[in-house]
Amino acid sequence: MVGKESKLGFVVAGLLLAILMAAMDNTIVATSMGTIVADLGGFDKFVWVTSAYLVTVMAGTPIFGKLSDMYGRKRFFIFGLTVFLFGSILCGTAGSMTQLSIYRAIQGVGGGALMPIAFTIIFDIFPPEKRGKMTGLFGAVFGLSSLFGPLLGAYISDNIGWHWIFFINIPLGILSFVFVFFYYKESLEHKEQRIDWLGAFTLVGAVVCLMFALELGGNQYDWASSVIISLFTGFAVFFILFLYVETKVAEPIISFKMFKKRLFATSNAIAFFYGTTFIIATIYIPIFVQGVFGGTATNSGLILTPMMLGSVFGSQLGGLLTTKTSYRNIMLCSGAFFITGVFLLSTLSPETARSVVTLFMIITGFGVGFSFSTLSMSAIHNFDMRQRGAATSSVTFFRSLGMTLGITIFGIIQRNLFQNKLADEFAGMGNGGSFGDSRALLSPETREKIPAPILEKITDSLSSSIAQTFMWALVPAVLAFIFIFLMSKERIEMPAKKTKMVKA
Repeated sequence: MVGKESKLGFVVAGLLLAILMAAMDNTIVATSMGTIVADLGGFDKFVWVTSAYLVTVMAGTPIFGKLSDMYGRKRFFIFGLTVFLFGSILCGTAGSMTQLSIYRAIQGVGGGALMPIAFTIIFDIFPPEKRGKMTGLFGAVFGLSSLFGPLLGAYISDNIGWHWIFFINIPLGILSFVFVFFYYKESLEHKEQRIDWLGAFTLVGAVVCLMFALELGGNQYDWASSVIISLFTGFAVFFILFLYVETKVAEPIISFKMFKKRLFATSNAIAFFYGTTFIIATIYIPIFVQGVFGGTATNSGLILTPMMLGSVFGSQLGGLLTTKTSYRNIMLCSGAFFITGVFLLSTLSPETARSVVTLFMIITGFGVGFSFSTLSMSAIHNFDMRQRGAATSSVTFFRSLGMTLGITIFGIIQRNLFQNKLADEFAGMGNGGSFGDSRALLSPETREKIPAPILEKITDSLSSSIAQTFMWALVPAVLAFIFIFLMSKERIEMPAKKTKMVKA
């Protein structure tokens, strides 16, 4: 017979493995993107490998959060895990950037259930005084996955083949499935509610129209073309319909009533802007390292390690501090480090020493690490068990929405800056501009064939475009800091004998 404490340990292990798998998948893909692009081509489409995943995560998160409140956490966690593994297998068989993007979208459906439900289960099975420690542990897994993910992904990409970065999810997923399926027993009686399918459809439609309009505008189509105008019109129509639907349905996918709680509203806004900014570092630091410094995917994997170690420490510290001070004070510390780190990244250049880049990574990772453990706790602070799924999924939803829009908008900014800089560098050089294929910079073999003067101009252009993109990323980082100031001062209070949630 397995004791109660042992069962709880297996459940926690299963949840940690699922989060490790999902989070590590993102970092592996980010680190291996240079190798994937060098193999499949489609540098202009590589952002969609990330965006497709984020869109379906964003769509599924509030739906699965609501379903878990209605019918139980376990069945939808298992469903999400199964879909994620199926999508991983498909990704490993992809033969083009388009196929990979589609398969990543399927993966994202599963990912939309894993993250929020895993955190909600932790809030269900642990009392308030232990949640800080546990969410800090879960947040640390994000950082740990970001440490081992890049290294493992780089090794696999360089020595086996990038397709295998997706297949490593299978053993982790199977273990997680076994632990949660056999050892997690729910006792909560769930209340049946209606799912706001129309709200989900209109919201996803609005975001997809906006993303395609921003991605295609000024690239495949002129901004004034009928296609782009139609996409922006579609965005406006879907968004207005979404707002209307949410005010009419009994159980909205995003409850505006919950946003009357100041701490909940500000926590979601901070998650949105943090997601918008941090995704840029995750995507473009590996591109910077391979494209500017040169070398293989292993280089970019190693260079991300300091940032992820910083996030592990920040997450653990943030979780522990929730019993010592208010959520607001913790996030003020987080925001100060985060803004400083993003600003320092905006100074990157080919002359930047690797030790200096390491320092920038540590500061940025440390700043964002606090949010992994703190924002989920602050979001559920004023809600009972029957609303935790919706509250937790809301934070994940807005972080995913921020990441989705961030990678699209800042991807456009970086691409245009890079192309404009190349045009200036190669003006009057005849066919010299033909070396401006970014795939060449990401492949060590073809990079060696580019004449040194041409290579220097291309790397300068790439470096400049990425640095300026980080400068633009300061805008959402500063907006996040403003919302941190607007947070209320609630905190977890723990009297000597009885723990209760009160206002400071």
